[in-house]
Amino acid sequence: MAMKKVKFMCTAFRDGFQSVYGARVLTEDFLPAVEAARAAGIDWFEAGGGARFQSLYFYCNQDAFDMMDQFRVAAGKDANLQTLARGVNVVGLESQPSDVIKAHADLFKKHGITSIRNFDALNDVNNLIYSGKCITDAGLKHQVSVTLMALPPGCEGAHDPAFYEKTLRQILDAGIPYDSVCFKDASGTAVPSVVYETIKRARKMLPAGTLIHFHTHETAGIGVMGYKAALDAGADAIDLSLAPASGGTCQPDVATMWHALRGTDYDLGVDIDKVLEAENVFKECMKDYFLPPEATMVEPLIPWSPMPGGALTANTQMLRDNNLMNRYPEIIKAMKEVVERGGYGTSVTPVSQFYFQQAFNNVMFGPWKKIADGYGKMVLGYFGKTPTTPDQEIVKIAAEQLSLEPTQKTALEINDADPAKGLAQAKKILEAENLPVSDENVFIAATCKEKGIMYLKGEAKVGVRKNAGGAASPAAGGASSAEGYTVTVGGKKFEVKLNGNKATVNGKNYDVDVTAGVSKSAAPAAGGGASTIVAPMPGLVLDIKVEVGDSVAEGDVVIVLEAMKMESPITAHAAGTVASINVGKGDQVTAEQVLVELN
Repeated sequence: MAMKKVKFMCTAFRDGFQSVYGARVLTEDFLPAVEAARAAGIDWFEAGGGARFQSLYFYCNQDAFDMMDQFRVAAGKDANLQTLARGVNVVGLESQPSDVIKAHADLFKKHGITSIRNFDALNDVNNLIYSGKCITDAGLKHQVSVTLMALPPGCEGAHDPAFYEKTLRQILDAGIPYDSVCFKDASGTAVPSVVYETIKRARKMLPAGTLIHFHTHETAGIGVMGYKAALDAGADAIDLSLAPASGGTCQPDVATMWHALRGTDYDLGVDIDKVLEAENVFKECMKDYFLPPEATMVEPLIPWSPMPGGALTANTQMLRDNNLMNRYPEIIKAMKEVVERGGYGTSVTPVSQFYFQQAFNNVMFGPWKKIADGYGKMVLGYFGKTPTTPDQEIVKIAAEQLSLEPTQKTALEINDADPAKGLAQAKKILEAENLPVSDENVFIAATCKEKGIMYLKGEAKVGVRKNAGGAASPAAGGASSAEGYTVTVGGKKFEVKLNGNKATVNGKNYDVDVTAGVSKSAAPAAGGGASTIVAPMPGLVLDIKVEVGDSVAEGDVVIVLEAMKMESPITAHAAGTVASINVGKGDQVTAEQVLVELN
């Protein structure tokens, strides 16, 4: 029997980065590995999209469009460069209006991309119709996707072969233009027998010659088995990665899959020695980067709390940044209830983030005491229809807390009617900030919002985790290399740096004079008579709504923090006048740190 050539896309430089390093990798550090993979004969790469768009602005202080341009040069003019899009969300965490969706396809085509994998976490086909049309209209290949996962044990009602067959039938009936079909299992939990039956049914439904692609992760330890099941059922292509961004939360390694297929009728068609040489180059490129232990491990409990590899490490990176990693086991344990009561949307971005944020809130504030904005809007229908009806008690709580009513409108209808979204609004923001108005900048402002503006203004900070001794960029919330002290007075923290007779306290400069002994006329400790507003949890200062001297009423928003990709408004607990603002925009703060003092 003739060997069947198995096509594969190398995911090391997008999903690999997202699954291991929280998507925080500097462009110049990995391009030599792309060149080495090209030299090994690999010509199909995942080159951006997903969290690798936002992360470049949020954590790397680099431009995603520039990264794509450089990737094209490194991979060669004939390589198939593919990115990941989230239906009407495209590359944002929130869903977008029509003009942003069209701009996404046009700009990615402009910057060297040839194919886009397009999925919807809810498997709501309405979210794939217009986004798919924009991709093909831009001259790109459209890989339309059905998203998979295994429900936590004891749960039922969706995510079986019949559900996936129904979703694919809806895609075909909607007339969505496509070049290939992907079955995407971001959490690596889909049972191999379900994978086999799903793809077997799809092969019968699709026109002859349609390329079927299966994507999974090794998180639950069944990735290779899943790939073999997919191939046996008739899949043509799979996703594989390269060490050190392979296995564990990533895709299986090319070498691992090559070995697993030895003695079968399948062949990857690679020179494995050249692939191993490319992996050595890649390992050298990444040697200074912090490798989270959870990224390299198989997690047997992941079926009980399905979490995509990319979301898992992105979230653990944020927990580390916020000194909350000790709460991770509790958060993961809380995931099952959040998934079960939320309507069984597939645990893939952005829904996986909604699940994690709600589990985080349930642990930090008490069960269902604080509904995460994304999770609440999901159960209320603002991102489309969930596979099953969400728990009505949770729907009621979400409606009350978010002051929103459930809706039956499509996400595109809602977004097109929202004056705060879209290219025109993004352009106004750029103009108000005196920033250059280009198609790229408008798109960055529309999809990355405040953090995108911070990048464009030169205010972004690098949050890339590297090991000590490497050419490390400081991680957000990491220790400063400058000498100084953290002084706690009456429960309030002050960052103090001394330089002769000058002192910088929480970013403000003062003249100081230190003498021996204690003067009876000494003033009370700084802020001793003031009312303080403190951070309820660690986070990033996203916006400051007041200035020194402003009068505020009880309940007024004074600071906006971002923690775990959620915006949290910090309000005044009493009326007063702003005496001092102890943080700056872009600062990483700790729990109980004093943000604002009122007189």
